[in-house]
Amino acid sequence: MTGITVLDVPVFSTLCNEGFRLRREVFIIEQKVPPEEEFDADDLTAFHAVAIIDGDVCGTLRVIEAADYLKIGRVVTGMPWRGKGVASAMMHHVMQAHHQRREGRFHLSAQSDKVALYARFGFQPYGTEYLDVGIPHVNMRNF
Repeated sequence: MTGITVLDVPVFSTLCNEGFRLRREVFIIEQKVPPEEEFDADDLTAFHAVAIIDGDVCGTLRVIEAADYLKIGRVVTGMPWRGKGVASAMMHHVMQAHHQRREGRFHLSAQSDKVALYARFGFQPYGTEYLDVGIPHVNMRNF
């Protein structure tokens, strides 16, 4: 879909707070993730990005800097915008923006039904599937 703008946003800025609202809507309300499991101290130091279509925040994700890789997480697209390229636009943006950090090594924990999305960006699963907050996940990395 054209017309998707992805922006890096400071934590607790108006746009970042809209991303947090979207995370609550999708993870806590829709997927029943306990609130204490959704928001954590990593939100204070993470890089945050939001996707915007026609002035609405329609997606968000965060990037955490680990010792030898970057961890992409909390990838979410609001229900009205799913299947329109929002998550792909955000992934492309953060992988371009951070490709020189940690030698471009990225890691993520994907909900198992989203593995194909991340595979398009060079991510390969490793390890065994596990439950995180009752949802099947698999670890993936692009290195």
